[in-house]
Amino acid sequence: MTTIDMNCDMGESFGVYKMGADEEILPYISSANIACGFHAGDPSTMRKTVRLAIENGAAIGAHPGLPDLMGFGRRHIDLLPEEAYDIVAYQVGALWGIVQSEGGRMRHVKAHGMLYNRATKEPELSEAIARAVYDIDPELILFGLAGGELLKAGKNMGLKTGSEVFADRTYQEDGTLTSRREANALIEDADQAANQVIRMIGEQKVRSQQGKDVDIHAETVCIHGDGAYALDFAKNVREKVENAGVQIQAIGG
Repeated sequence: MTTIDMNCDMGESFGVYKMGADEEILPYISSANIACGFHAGDPSTMRKTVRLAIENGAAIGAHPGLPDLMGFGRRHIDLLPEEAYDIVAYQVGALWGIVQSEGGRMRHVKAHGMLYNRATKEPELSEAIARAVYDIDPELILFGLAGGELLKAGKNMGLKTGSEVFADRTYQEDGTLTSRREANALIEDADQAANQVIRMIGEQKVRSQQGKDVDIHAETVCIHGDGAYALDFAKNVREKVENAGVQIQAIGG
């Protein structure tokens, strides 16, 4: 049977500010990417989200981002490769400690926001991120955009990788995601999102904003937890994917 991982970015509340519907979404996903305090999240939120993931049987991953709480990690910040290594190691290490203290196991790492997008295109940045992950635990799985530099760096480093596609984002003809600054970057119709996912799994194709089909390899599908329709998307995508004969399962699970 064909399998696919369904992941969601979580633990993005901070102090008294609440974001996302983590508790409601967790039953519908197989992997949770937990913010580590730089772009979102805080120690208490991290621990709470780890506990929820364990209770729901979701694979736990670190979601390191740029040090940019105000901009939610989506603004450009210049980073030297060694700085990228340090911020990734710092954040992954922090979540790793909480996971261990809760009796869980960290399974994967997925960069967030601008760090993720830049690593898709920048080999030196990708290598620094992959090296940080490998040095912490070579058994961790590195998620990256399908066809991007981060996956190449992970494989070159000897890491297992997860080729990621997006249910709620549109694509450009070079296989990258449409910038959030563009009006058509987000898919807000749950049926459209589910149909895009099913095609990416079954046909390994996605229709770009330029009207061309792009080859794509889907191993894990992202649903953004901060989206206005995140819970509806998670329910609808899971139902339609399973009805298409695809099993939802964490990578390596």
